[in-house]
Amino acid sequence: MGAAASECPKTYGRALVAEGIEPRQTATGTSYKARVYDARAGKRVSKTFATLAEARRWRAAKLDEAARGIGIVGPADRLRDVAEKFLAGARAGTVRTRAGTHFRPSVVREYERSLRLHVLPDLGGAPIGRIQRRDLQRLADEMLGAGADASTIRNALKPVQAIYRRLIQDGDLSLNPCAELRLPAARGRRERIATPEEARALVAATRPGHRALWGCAFYAGLRRGELRALRWEHVDFARGLIRVESSMNSYGELSDPKSRAGRRAVPIVAALGELLADHRVLTNHVDGYVFGSSPQTPFTPSNIRRSANTAWGHADLKPIGLHECRHTFASILIAAGVNARAITAYMGHASIQITFDLYGHLMPGNEREAVTLIDAFLARDATA
Repeated sequence: MGAAASECPKTYGRALVAEGIEPRQTATGTSYKARVYDARAGKRVSKTFATLAEARRWRAAKLDEAARGIGIVGPADRLRDVAEKFLAGARAGTVRTRAGTHFRPSVVREYERSLRLHVLPDLGGAPIGRIQRRDLQRLADEMLGAGADASTIRNALKPVQAIYRRLIQDGDLSLNPCAELRLPAARGRRERIATPEEARALVAATRPGHRALWGCAFYAGLRRGELRALRWEHVDFARGLIRVESSMNSYGELSDPKSRAGRRAVPIVAALGELLADHRVLTNHVDGYVFGSSPQTPFTPSNIRRSANTAWGHADLKPIGLHECRHTFASILIAAGVNARAITAYMGHASIQITFDLYGHLMPGNEREAVTLIDAFLARDATA
C-alpha cells in the first residue's frame, strides 16, 4: 500500500507522478517528462524518459548539479565563438594549461590550425552546450575514413578537449562530450639510431660550417629548437659544458626549453669539443648564435637538412634527422654505461621514467642484473 501510494500523482496545476515529473501518453504507452529549473540560465530544462525510474534519476542528478552551481542548460554560444575566446585567452596568458603554466605560442598556433582545418568547418556553428559525444566521435570516424593519420585525429581534438575541460572547471557544463572517445592508437615509428662509426662518417661528410651542428646533435643530444637558440656565451670551453637555456620554434620565437628539466648542462665530450673549436675558428664569431647563418640570424632547419642530404647522398650514407641524432646520443650514453639518472639530466627529460620508457630497451644487461638481484634476495631470505 505504501509503495503504491508513493507512485500516486500529486497535483500542482497538472498531474504529476512525482515532484517535477509529468506522465505523457504516447502511441506506444506512457513516457515521463522530467523538469529542472536552471537558476544560472534562468530557464527550465526538461527531458523525456521511457520509465519513471530513469526520469527520477536524471532529475536527482540535475538537482544536485544545480545545487553545486553547475549549469544544466549549458552555454548557448557557438563552438566557433568559444574557441576564439579560448585562443585569445591562451595568447594573452589568462587561459592556462592544466598545470597552470602559459600555453607556448607554438601550441596555441597548432590549436588554432587544428580547429580551423578539422573541427570548426563541421561543428563551429553548433551551440557548445549541445555538442554530444556522438558528434565528436562521428568527426573522428570521418577523419579516419578519409585517411587521416591517428596522430592528426588526436591533435585535432586536443583543443576541443581543452575547451571543454575549462567549461567544466568553470561550472558551465557537467558532462564532457570528449570523454571516452574511441580514437585510433598512434603507432610510434621506430626511430633510426646511428652507430658511433656511422655518426662520425655522417658528421665528416657534411659541409665544414655544418659539422659542429650535427656533432652537437649526435654528441650532446640537443633538440632542434635548442640548437637554433644556442649562443656562444652558453658554450663553456673552460668547464667543458654546454648550458641549454632556451629554445626556438619554427617561427624564430625564443622560449624556455620544452620542460623545466630542459634547462640543463650537458658535458662537452672530446669529439664535440674539437668540432666546436674548429667551428669558432671557421666562423670567427665569439658571440651570438653558434650555428646561425650570422651571429644575429638563426639557421634554417630545412636548409641544413637539404645540404646534409645532398652530402650524404654523394658519400653513399643513409640520411638521418636531427631528432634521430638525439636518440643516437642517448644510445651512446647507455652503451658507455652512464647511469640512468645522469642520462635523464643530459637529455632534459622531466623524469627518469620517461628515460626508461624511451630507452629502457637499449639498456644492456637488464635481465642478468635482475636475475642476480633476485637470486641474492632469495638466498638471504632462505638463510634468515
